[in-house]
Amino acid sequence: MKLLEVIRTPETSHDTYTAMMEWGKSIGKYASNFQKFHSVFVSFKLFVTVCILQARVTFSGDASARDIDTAMKLGAGHPMGPIELADYVGHDTNLHILEGWHKKYPDNPLFVPCDSERELVRQGKLGVKAGEGYYKYNK
Repeated sequence: MKLLEVIRTPETSHDTYTAMMEWGKSIGKYASNFQKFHSVFVSFKLFVTVCILQARVTFSGDASARDIDTAMKLGAGHPMGPIELADYVGHDTNLHILEGWHKKYPDNPLFVPCDSERELVRQGKLGVKAGEGYYKYNK
């Protein structure tokens, strides 16, 4: 992974932030330089919202999981499709994060967990770590 996203909160000193940015560059990473203080990784915030959107598209019947992953890999140049990535991270983890964000930002529709994600977790289909999510995996 080429990105190093440095989270900067109000408690992060300028010296600490600068040191982390320089360290990231010294190990060959692209160190993010977000101007606003964040309490979460911006790239992860985007990832989770994309995953919830793909879950809605998949369960609406508009496209299969394989079609969505193929479209994002071949059409958008992603190394891994969003459904594969959601399986890799774990649906319990994704759901936990979404529930926390939804509680903090109840008026933001992007953070409303979808029923299909809850159902995967209820069924124990947590992704790679459980041997099954959207896809089946050999343990």
